[in-house]
Amino acid sequence: MSDADWVLHVDLDQFIAAVELARRPELRGRPVVVGGSGDPTERAVVATASYEAREYGIRSGMPLRTAAKRCPDAVFLPSDPPAYEEVSERVMAALRELPVVVEVLGWDEAFLGARTADPEALAADARRVVRAATGLSCSVGIGDNKLRAKLATGFAKPAGIYRLTRDNWVAVMADLPTDALWGIGKKTARKLAEAGLSTVAQLARADPVTLAERFGPALGPWYRQLALGAGDNEVTATPYVPRSRSRETTFQRNLTDRALLDEHVAALAHRVADDVRAEGRPAVRVAVKVRFAPFVTQTRSRTLPAPTGDAGEIERAALELLDRFTLTRPVRLLGVRAEFDDNAR
Repeated sequence: MSDADWVLHVDLDQFIAAVELARRPELRGRPVVVGGSGDPTERAVVATASYEAREYGIRSGMPLRTAAKRCPDAVFLPSDPPAYEEVSERVMAALRELPVVVEVLGWDEAFLGARTADPEALAADARRVVRAATGLSCSVGIGDNKLRAKLATGFAKPAGIYRLTRDNWVAVMADLPTDALWGIGKKTARKLAEAGLSTVAQLARADPVTLAERFGPALGPWYRQLALGAGDNEVTATPYVPRSRSRETTFQRNLTDRALLDEHVAALAHRVADDVRAEGRPAVRVAVKVRFAPFVTQTRSRTLPAPTGDAGEIERAALELLDRFTLTRPVRLLGVRAEFDDNAR
């Protein structure tokens, strides 16, 4: 075998739940749900669930109350972001000890770029160093580009290694639904199905001109490229930089008073502004999220006149955005997000 360029995608298995289980080994084998303050009677959503909890249909983003109904015997734990970040940093430091380029995607995943004759052996090394550094398990996807490596990880889970390349792309992916592709969600998949494109193979064979007419000149042809397995194969060691900073609050009782809504949005905006200044990069865009009862979420956003970290500017923008909502229904959640310029890293 001769050396070749490979992309590996390392994804920590049930990361947040795994960190909690490492701290509480007596909970292994039990359904564990992490989210909010850990109180399922309060309004909050699931951050992650152990594999045992997922067997009950519990998923990230689900209200904790719903999770408790599906699995009354589940153990509910509060979310602890500083702990997850500390473990993530140890994982990435361990991966950097390998002869690879590490591109961090978030707390629990990274791309590795390497030139090797045996990518499976390198993947096994990645799994070994992560376990040695943290005790955690990870899955590794191997590909000839980032798209295929990322998708391969899904076939590797849990705790496995899988290779997906040009050679086996059609055999593995052709008959799968289009939302099996990284970058196509369920909503887009429904629109594609309405156009008669339900599988990856059908999308790959679609006329790019027709796709452009129906889905837009950029998105339409891009969907087809995804179905063909095309993707970037350059892995860069640029440190992970958040694209935004956000704060939100879920109310235990719905709010209807506009003055109180304004007060909460202003407070959230100031907390976000503190995060923006700590990040050392100005915000270029502000967004406000409102979740109405029973569970309808809407978002409004606007570009700022000039990049800023000023709390007053971010608050004014957030309050102006709140005016764009039709506030006739009770509100159960408010959120404010500040977005950075990706080109100004």
